[in-house]
Amino acid sequence: MSIVEMERRQVLVIGAGPSGAIAAALLKRKGHDVLVVERQHFPRFSIGESLLSHCLDFVEEAGMLDAVNAAGFQLKTGAAFAWGDQYSAFDFGDTFSQGKPTTFQVLRADFDKLLADQAALQGVELRYGEAIVSADFNLPKPQLNVLREDGSEYRIEADFVLDASGYGRVLPRLLDLEAPSNFPVRQAVFTHVEDHIDSPKFDRTKILVTTHPTQRDIWFWTIPFSNGRCSVGVVAAAEHFEGRSDDLDECLRSFIDETPSLAGVLNNAVWDTPARTIGGYSANVKTLHGPGFALLGNAAEFLDPVFSSGVTIAMRSASMAAGVLHRQLLGESVDWQTEFAEPLKRGVDTFRAYVEGWYAGTFQDVIYHPGSSPDIRRMIASILAGYAWDERNPFVSEAKRRLKVISEICARDAT
Repeated sequence: MSIVEMERRQVLVIGAGPSGAIAAALLKRKGHDVLVVERQHFPRFSIGESLLSHCLDFVEEAGMLDAVNAAGFQLKTGAAFAWGDQYSAFDFGDTFSQGKPTTFQVLRADFDKLLADQAALQGVELRYGEAIVSADFNLPKPQLNVLREDGSEYRIEADFVLDASGYGRVLPRLLDLEAPSNFPVRQAVFTHVEDHIDSPKFDRTKILVTTHPTQRDIWFWTIPFSNGRCSVGVVAAAEHFEGRSDDLDECLRSFIDETPSLAGVLNNAVWDTPARTIGGYSANVKTLHGPGFALLGNAAEFLDPVFSSGVTIAMRSASMAAGVLHRQLLGESVDWQTEFAEPLKRGVDTFRAYVEGWYAGTFQDVIYHPGSSPDIRRMIASILAGYAWDERNPFVSEAKRRLKVISEICARDAT
């Protein structure tokens, strides 16, 4: 099919999820022409419902905080962890970084549509049901072909492209930027339930992360919503699924049945929604940027869902990229490597250290240790709240060394 339409835009954003909506709004607020192209129609299901406090800093920066506060989402005050009889809770109002004290647990279909709608209200043009099918960055300005739902195509020439396509990873696929992740292949099986939780030990304002009684690399999330429902999921390496039912609902229930503390919490739940699965989700890329483009959020790298860092990294990358791109569009000389990629990666690597420590058991030793000092708990709470770029925090600036030292102390205390 010959391309008959050519459209010229200043900034093209691929994807209308959180990173795309935030980046587009920030650039529009600075006076730039922004077009967002989104393959799906909103609202649409997405996993990753537990936000960290740091997310709201970027929501506020984009002028969307009042709308989010008014939307009726479940208030979130922190994170709780359970392993057998052990229980440990961290409050975002008591952190080293002194960031926002609360955040929300959200149905992502509603939350993502709210952000996209807010961007549109600020003047951003969004087109749904359109997919990027090819891209040429060897021209003076990037050109991308867009496929409409009716089968017609058109071409966009842009000064710059931000890829916020999430798991779709549009530019990494089209430009051969995919790189292997160093995380083992894990699988998540999850659903939404009418929870009917009446346990006095369950705090609806916190995500509950539960460790399997005997296999510490298996864990569960329980994320309550404001409508009496919650998201429930299990994450495990591939070998832990061997011998289990191919029926996803039975598979998820079998993991929960092996975990009495969580089974008790969900004792009255109504399992009314078919379970879903996602596997091999950890991803990486060869570069976060190139001539005419930058990659945001999951389009660039996704670590693991254990600390709900995905949306935070996505929004942080959107804010940083929008700031650098704004200056570039004004004619300033910018360095995407030192001003975007490297500082973004420092926070991602902080999260990575604790994700690796979680599966190795060392960070779990710290989380479940009953005698951790209040100062250490505040430093850890800052990371759990998303402030992984606050290098004043020793558990950020020296993440691996600090975790190694404190986990050894906790292990000695436990023997």
